[in-house]
Amino acid sequence: MAVLVALGAFLMTLAGGWTAHRVTDRRHLVLGLAGGLMLGVVGLELLPESLEAAGTEVYGVPAALLLFVAGFLLAHLVERLLAHRQAAHGAGETDGRTPEVGLTAAAAMVGHSAMDGVAIGAAFQVGGGMGAAVAVAVIAHDFADGFNTYTLTRVYGNARRRALMMLFADAAAPVAGAASTLFFTIPEPLLGGYLGLFGGALLYLAAAEILPEAHHEHPARSTLLCTIAGVLFIWLVVGVAH
Repeated sequence: MAVLVALGAFLMTLAGGWTAHRVTDRRHLVLGLAGGLMLGVVGLELLPESLEAAGTEVYGVPAALLLFVAGFLLAHLVERLLAHRQAAHGAGETDGRTPEVGLTAAAAMVGHSAMDGVAIGAAFQVGGGMGAAVAVAVIAHDFADGFNTYTLTRVYGNARRRALMMLFADAAAPVAGAASTLFFTIPEPLLGGYLGLFGGALLYLAAAEILPEAHHEHPARSTLLCTIAGVLFIWLVVGVAH
């Protein structure tokens, strides 16, 4: 089931790359909705479930919450390191194009997408409702992943063929990650910790990347309504599952 759901992430990633190739004026609405879905999954499903599964405390703080914060900081650190490397390589370029930087950033997106697939598989090990909620969030933000993978590769001067290669690698990564969880069962405390870590990274992507991008050029009320609709939809999914 996890692998079949990951195929949805595969298709959504390709849709994001196709949109990057043919940018439309409705992209901000899709990103606004994706941000709301991700926020809803983190707050309404991932955190409660990880707290229940992880159980243990470290110096008076639940281990799942510590890993949640660690996931947020890890995503922030990776994003800052990539931004620093881009600035360092582009500082002396007249057109800001350094192909290797674009490939490095795209490769990081591929690794992140593989972990998304692992998260889908891990969530289905908890239960169908949890798996469905995580899958919705992953599929939603994979549109942005595909868009960014193609854009990052192209904007730094790589050929279209190379950009498409990185896009297909990013699309296939969640399927490979989900398939890997068919060969092992994650112990419940470790599973809770991983979901907490993933939740922190997901929240960072929503708050620092997806939502600011959605409102950057189109700070419209409709974008905000799409975000609220995304949160309400996850609330509905969680309510039906439980």
